[in-house]
Amino acid sequence: QVHLLESGGGLVQSGGSLRLSCTASNSIFSIFAMGWYRQGPGKQRELVARHTLSGTLSGSTSYADSVKGRFTISSDSGKSTVFLQMNSLKPEDTGVYYCYVELKTPTGWDESFGQGTQVTVSS
Repeated sequence: QVHLLESGGGLVQSGGSLRLSCTASNSIFSIFAMGWYRQGPGKQRELVARHTLSGTLSGSTSYADSVKGRFTISSDSGKSTVFLQMNSLKPEDTGVYYCYVELKTPTGWDESFGQGTQVTVSS
């Protein structure tokens, strides 16, 4: 089973920056995409950013409207680690950030999530 190791969360003041990283290991299937969800206090989980890592759309990225222009997702050359650079953070960015991976399996697709890392933005 794929293992996701997340790091980089913490406490930061409004307007500050944080960088999250997530490395996928032990996957026996091809990694198609990786990204980040977040869940704020009293809110539903939302997709923050996604990075396609293989296939014809390899390299493409997408973002939630609420983070466009402030967050950037990137990957390493091995395409098993993704980074989320978060700038101009706002209190509403507070939440648990979950790394996820989309796997291409012989029978279709599978998804796996990390344990989550806490991001707290103080006003």
